[in-house]
Amino acid sequence: MDVDTDALRWLQQVADGTTVTEVSEAEAVTQSGVSRALARLEAEIGTPLLRRSGRTLRMTHAGAVFKPHLDALLHHLDDGIAAVSQLVDPDTGTVVLAFQQSLGTWLVPDLVRSFRAGHAGVRFQLTQVGDELRSAILDGGNADLEIGTRRPPAGAGVRSELIAREPLRLAVPRDHHLAGRSRVHLGDVAAEPFIALRQASALRRLTDDLCEAAGFRPEVIFEGDDLSSVRGFVAAGLGVAVVPAPRAGSPESASGPVAYLQIADPGAVREIRLSWSAERRLLPAAELFRRHIVRRAAAGRIPGVAELCATSGQALPGHPPEPGIPRGPQRVGAEHRARAERRRLPRSSTPTATATTTVPAT
Repeated sequence: MDVDTDALRWLQQVADGTTVTEVSEAEAVTQSGVSRALARLEAEIGTPLLRRSGRTLRMTHAGAVFKPHLDALLHHLDDGIAAVSQLVDPDTGTVVLAFQQSLGTWLVPDLVRSFRAGHAGVRFQLTQVGDELRSAILDGGNADLEIGTRRPPAGAGVRSELIAREPLRLAVPRDHHLAGRSRVHLGDVAAEPFIALRQASALRRLTDDLCEAAGFRPEVIFEGDDLSSVRGFVAAGLGVAVVPAPRAGSPESASGPVAYLQIADPGAVREIRLSWSAERRLLPAAELFRRHIVRRAAAGRIPGVAELCATSGQALPGHPPEPGIPRGPQRVGAEHRARAERRRLPRSSTPTATATTTVPAT
């Protein structure tokens, strides 16, 4: 079979919604030339792959069956061409990196900066992903690497390595009755309304688990899609929230309407993981960057995490945990304590649904 790779790429573009006119303009080929190439490809395969619907071309059933194999073929072909190019000079490749938004203000820029200090020719294609537990790792297979807080499920064809543990803080309004304390237990705010991410979020799941371990179910009255919205609602005095510790030099670290209190409860950290595909070999530039991240993590050079973990009693990857923090006296008023006791759950209880107000995405 003699198959023209240009025709395969043109078929892929048309199947993805590009018109023949647009393909011809982008490829500097006449429309008739594109049409003849597609017709020859259909003749080679032995069945029509496209059908006309008005002024547009749509996939036939055979074309729809062929499309995922075509995508995989061209993906591997491009990888192969790139691998040969990078084999000659691995410092000229491109790394496709997916990361969570909350890590894009401190961790990802530091890792890219320190890597490019020795590999200035490597380019990066960056994409942001959420921390929803059910969403696809590696941006649905489009990314080489992902830096985030999700652990890939078993059988996902993804390898993952822990690179840091990020301490969590209890965010409270600056005029909150606990704002003057340096450390709190979550039980101290069992009676307080909570602001949180949506239930599909890994951080929300961790928050719920921490509160359950403390003996209560949080009353989440506002749900949002991003941490900036959560912090904003806390600043407005509408509730408290469990959020990542603010970074030194970040806007959140400055004195403002929100106080960030260390959480004394065990497990008040979220794992930061590096993930990559187990089913295909990384291209040289991406593999260089992966090794760079792993080396920095092993050396304890993830920015800010070591200092924050040291002050909160949390362990870094590969380090034993520090002794537990003794629990201090409860300082909840009688009214708050009564409300908390009414909502405390037995360990075997099943939480019931609570009404929430959803904050739209920003």
